[in-house]
Amino acid sequence: MKKVSVVIPAYYEEEVIKKCYDRIKENLEKLNDSYSYEMIFVNDGSKDKTLEILEEIANLDKNVKIISFSRNFGHQAAVTAGLKYVTGDAIVIIDADLQDPPEVIPEMIKEWEKGYDVVYGKRKVRKGETAFKLLTAKAFYSTLNKLSNIEIPQNTGDFRLVDKKVVDVINELPEHNKFLRGLFSWVGFNQYAYEYERQERLARKNKISFKENVEACIRWNN
Repeated sequence: MKKVSVVIPAYYEEEVIKKCYDRIKENLEKLNDSYSYEMIFVNDGSKDKTLEILEEIANLDKNVKIISFSRNFGHQAAVTAGLKYVTGDAIVIIDADLQDPPEVIPEMIKEWEKGYDVVYGKRKVRKGETAFKLLTAKAFYSTLNKLSNIEIPQNTGDFRLVDKKVVDVINELPEHNKFLRGLFSWVGFNQYAYEYERQERLARKNKISFKENVEACIRWNN
């Protein structure tokens, strides 16, 4: 039986974390009987009720695992930690805020079954984002691709499905602070762009700053 692992970084998500769990579970259960699954939530130092709610969920669902940081280490560190504990054949990375819809996970798995090793989400619509946010995102990727010797697709983030062999390579890389969307492009493998509509954020403002993205990019290029 094949297994799907889902890594979900969470930072101050008490308002949405239960709904996130419900929607991911609902869509994983749409898979046929040849698949099992696990959900690995990484609490990135949240001081609200995020961890408390996750512990309640895990007590009721054996498919849920929790990693909890003593303080906030940042989004990329949270995802990196989750990737070290996955046991699935295919691994999905998705944020807890539900801007990236869990409903497309079964479709991503279909592309993986066709032989693609990386199925990355490409945003054809970005609902609820300001003109400034869209402009800075475009500027970030334009600058990044000028600095890098590989091309990172625009309108993408960390939302993707990757084969376990790709995760094994990422986990073996020596970088301490990984810029994952760059590394997933850098390691190669057979990749597919899955287009989808990104939704409005359900709760709180964006917690991954432009500064954090730039700093991660600089560390990666060094």
